[in-house]
Amino acid sequence: MDHRLGSPRWAARYGRIAVVSVALVTLAACSGDGGGTVDVTLQEFSIATDPATVDAGEVVFEATNEGPDDVHEFVVFQTDLDPTALPTDENGAVVETGEGIELIGEIEDIPVGETQSVTLDLEAGNYVLICNIFDEDEQEAHYQEGMRTTFTVS
Repeated sequence: MDHRLGSPRWAARYGRIAVVSVALVTLAACSGDGGGTVDVTLQEFSIATDPATVDAGEVVFEATNEGPDDVHEFVVFQTDLDPTALPTDENGAVVETGEGIELIGEIEDIPVGETQSVTLDLEAGNYVLICNIFDEDEQEAHYQEGMRTTFTVS
């Protein structure tokens, strides 16, 4: 057996181990790039997240509508505005293209009892999560009724 460094046998045997080790370290480093999964609970009339903050990266929001009566939606804005100060129209719904906010993504019309998800690549910053449904029958904007919360990405 030839154990000398640099010998053809040493290189063939231990070189493969080194390549596999480097690949595994690289894979592990890439899988820890932040982000994660956030459980979102929507109900009349609140939004709760678990956790309330994540690291920047790919974030999966799993939004569950616990009702008990209304369809809800889940909208993500990046903004430094207070969650109660987003620009609204005459009905109290948020103007999604309004000044001081950037619409990042959304899930529309989540029925009571269902869970839907959206995956977003989020940068570090401040976010506001809302339900932006305006109920014509009740003449109420879910945002104005309290369906809003802050969310932080570090």
